[in-house]
Amino acid sequence: MSGRGVLVTGASRGIGRAIAAAFAEQGDRIAVHHRDSPDEAHSLLGGLPGQGHTVVRADLADPEDVRRMTDAAAEALGRIDVLVNNAGIYLHHPITELTYEQWQAAWRRTLDVNLVGAANVIWCAVKHMPAGGRIVNVSSRGAFRGEPDSPAYGASKAGLNALGQSLAVALAPHGIAVAAVAPGFVETDMTNEHLKAPRGDAIRAQSPFGRVARPEEIAAAVVYLASPAAEWASGAVLDLNGASYLR
Repeated sequence: MSGRGVLVTGASRGIGRAIAAAFAEQGDRIAVHHRDSPDEAHSLLGGLPGQGHTVVRADLADPEDVRRMTDAAAEALGRIDVLVNNAGIYLHHPITELTYEQWQAAWRRTLDVNLVGAANVIWCAVKHMPAGGRIVNVSSRGAFRGEPDSPAYGASKAGLNALGQSLAVALAPHGIAVAAVAPGFVETDMTNEHLKAPRGDAIRAQSPFGRVARPEEIAAAVVYLASPAAEWASGAVLDLNGASYLR
């Protein structure tokens, strides 16, 4: 089979959709993962260049769902050369505005998807990944800057960074490199409400460029980190926030 087999989680919209398209444009075969957006996933599938693409479904909070989804992707693609852990959820849960029960529920759901779910996808994908494989995790500026209205999201992304760095060491002897991108605000359906005036003006002003990222800019960085040339970037977390937060 021509091209690499690439599994992109959360690929039906936003950043994941742009990532899937970018890999397909260079001749790779894509497994488009979604949880509950089959129409969008199949719409993307129909528009991808090349052949051999597939749609897979799973709730990443369900470990058995993850196993079935990853095995299905590997069967359809022949192998998983690249895993992009892009799927994630953002729940608004300020500490002073919730009951104790609501607080716990927000933490459980966020960590189950964003951190434990991503870890489970990696475990399952590595079983199908040859030497030369690549894992790219989509983190967030919030892992470093903090997320006061969604502390579980910030913590989950900080955990994802630490997970990726641990596995960069663990998987290097197997010829597998692991890296991450950490975007700031990106213009997607998920952020559309936040980017409307007047709040949108303040968000765009966070960057000296006076704008937020385009999904295609994040995709380009992911494609590089997944390339054969990027093995020495294993363990890196690449900030993609237009100088809106420097560390």
